[in-house]
Amino acid sequence: MNIHFRDVQTGSVEARAILEIAEGVFLNEVTILNIDGEIVVEFPKKSFVGKNQRTFYIDIVTFEDMDKRIIWELEVKEAYRVWRLTNKKVLVYENN
Repeated sequence: MNIHFRDVQTGSVEARAILEIAEGVFLNEVTILNIDGEIVVEFPKKSFVGKNQRTFYIDIVTFEDMDKRIIWELEVKEAYRVWRLTNKKVLVYENN
């Protein structure tokens, strides 16, 4: 699996990832979060409002068991750590 990252500078979002899950097949908007110092991988979800005005969320990627999901998360986390070693975070501030 090839994983490409792009830096994000908003809140707890560290980066976004694009996963090439098969040759020429990509999964976009995988989010890398930093929650209380821990790196968390969040896969994309679809949201919609039901008839009762409640918002429902559906996972875009579904795994047959939790073990496969954990393996994907670990693979993305490790690739992110390697990428972050060569791409240090730079904060940019504007003068008002």
